[in-house]
Amino acid sequence: MQVQGTIRKLKAELVEPIQYQLPLGDNLIALNEYFGKPISLTFTGNIYCCSCGKKTNKSYSQGHCFICMKKLASCDMCIMKPETCHFDQGTCREPQWGEENCMIPHYVYLANTSGLKVGITRHTQVPTRWIDQGATQALPIFKVQTRHQSGLVEVALAEFIADKTNWRNMLKGITQEVDLKAEAQKLIPMIQPKLDELAELFGATAIEVLNEEVVELNFPVDSHPSKVTSFNFDKTPTVSGVLQGIKGQYLIFDTGVINIRKFTSYEVTFAEL
Repeated sequence: MQVQGTIRKLKAELVEPIQYQLPLGDNLIALNEYFGKPISLTFTGNIYCCSCGKKTNKSYSQGHCFICMKKLASCDMCIMKPETCHFDQGTCREPQWGEENCMIPHYVYLANTSGLKVGITRHTQVPTRWIDQGATQALPIFKVQTRHQSGLVEVALAEFIADKTNWRNMLKGITQEVDLKAEAQKLIPMIQPKLDELAELFGATAIEVLNEEVVELNFPVDSHPSKVTSFNFDKTPTVSGVLQGIKGQYLIFDTGVINIRKFTSYEVTFAEL
């Protein structure tokens, strides 16, 4: 079997275990069916912008050409650092996009990836965001009205816990179960002065404290690597090996790992060996 097309980030369904599909152009490859089998991914050398479709020599902001990266709101720095949102200053690159994607409810959550961390996501991206991060446990603790507000709450919590994942430890499976509810009960009082400040700024109903249940995520991994070797299509056009698992956006081979999302818009040929 051979399939060729441009890569998009892995699609996933939260079942037991998580089911993954690899989008290549118009094709969807059910990856769980290939566990224990040798497969290859070969980069053709072509990259096509995920926004305008034009061929580009280099990918920016996960799959964009340089022009689209500079003009699209989805590629602005405030997406990575929502606390820097400048929508209210009238300088958003695409105000309508901002209305549809940033001026909507967001969750602030605790997750267990390579350990306890804080994160944010749009309400429409639950549980996708947790799957993409390789979280084995997740718990939404706040619901807020905008992305900007979620970023401000995240920054407050990040003074006490991590806001990034150690991806190598995540892939190695070096995590212990965390009582996320107990952690939330400890953390919320620690940022209460900041919550009071934000309530005064945005209104008493802007930030809602949640009482949700912990979501458990079971990734399809037969064998975690003891040493993580990362593949890069720009340096190694062909990646091959026995597929041993998938976690987050990473394919885990017996020969190394590759972050599929990193190579969005790369044209690749998938083959079963």
